[in-house]
Amino acid sequence: MGRVLAPYGVAGWIKVETFTEVTEALLAYPAWWLRASGEEEWHPVRCTAGRPHTDIMVAHLEGIDDRDAALAVRGYEIGVPRSALPAADANEIYWADLAGLVVVNREGKMLGRVAGVTAHGAHPLLRIRAEDEWLPERLIPYVPAVIDAVDIAGARIEVDWREDF
Repeated sequence: MGRVLAPYGVAGWIKVETFTEVTEALLAYPAWWLRASGEEEWHPVRCTAGRPHTDIMVAHLEGIDDRDAALAVRGYEIGVPRSALPAADANEIYWADLAGLVVVNREGKMLGRVAGVTAHGAHPLLRIRAEDEWLPERLIPYVPAVIDAVDIAGARIEVDWREDF
């Protein structure tokens, strides 16, 4: 749902990059879960206050009361339990549901698996990791002109994308 960017001030507030369509939507969830990047374990924490601030959000979390404590969570991922999220509408997909799906082009060539989705200005980008770990990660725009079909149940995304891109 977001990521802690940096401390904000000296009273333990943090700058938050949200991955929600509306920046302050994350404030609707009083309980956030934090984890260090690359870690498995999530830790619950209560958001006591927050507000939009330019193109990010600033927030205060329970137990983080000074700049040093805020600095200690810099880079942490912010999540909420899946059960707390509303059900996706018929034509909507949560980005988290795309992770791990196989990406195949129109020629039937497997390009890799979705490692994640990145917000990038005009449109999201699928981060595709090839099965061969030596190949560089591929970025594919998540736009109707490129995405032919998404089959969550079949764990597959079909794209109009050449293998040599």
